[in-house]
Amino acid sequence: MKEGYIIRDQSKVHFITATVVDWIDVFTRKSYKECIIESLDFCIKNKGMILYGYVIMSNHIHLILQAKDENLSNLIRDFKKFTAKTILDKIQNEPESRKDWMLERFKLATKSHKRNKNYQFWQYGNHAEEIYSAKFLWSKLDYIHLNPVRAGIVAKASDYIYSSACNYVHDESLLQLQKAENPIIDVLKQSAFTKSMRW
Repeated sequence: MKEGYIIRDQSKVHFITATVVDWIDVFTRKSYKECIIESLDFCIKNKGMILYGYVIMSNHIHLILQAKDENLSNLIRDFKKFTAKTILDKIQNEPESRKDWMLERFKLATKSHKRNKNYQFWQYGNHAEEIYSAKFLWSKLDYIHLNPVRAGIVAKASDYIYSSACNYVHDESLLQLQKAENPIIDVLKQSAFTKSMRW
């Protein structure tokens, strides 16, 4: 199942997706989204993460990232392990109306894998895709930034604060990231997001 999505070159930029088990809408709560933001911020400042783009949706996150130490798999593993532990702790110890139902789903997810004994928060695998060109990078940035628009959460990509669209449109966001160079624009097929950027 993970064949074709293995990170073969640990030094390259990759587009990855981390999905909550059973597509549970965990990130409808601000507290859990903030865990992701805080963890990304820590990884950028202390773990050598170079982040080019991100979005936090209700049940998954997309990241475009690279590792300074050329060990991307370990960086992603540590990020997922820490965020899973932190969010599970919050679910168990803070007010959460869906607590019993969510913990039951996370417990059931461990049955098919021996790695996690108590709860499994993230699905296995990252659906990693190597970014092999600037054009491909911008197609992925377009894709992740338009996720909240397609989901009907906001009308404009830059209105969604839990994404890097603000970095690219207004040069401000919850995270400081490495902005990609000027976008590659196909004038015959220009997206709403790149049009709004007024390059």
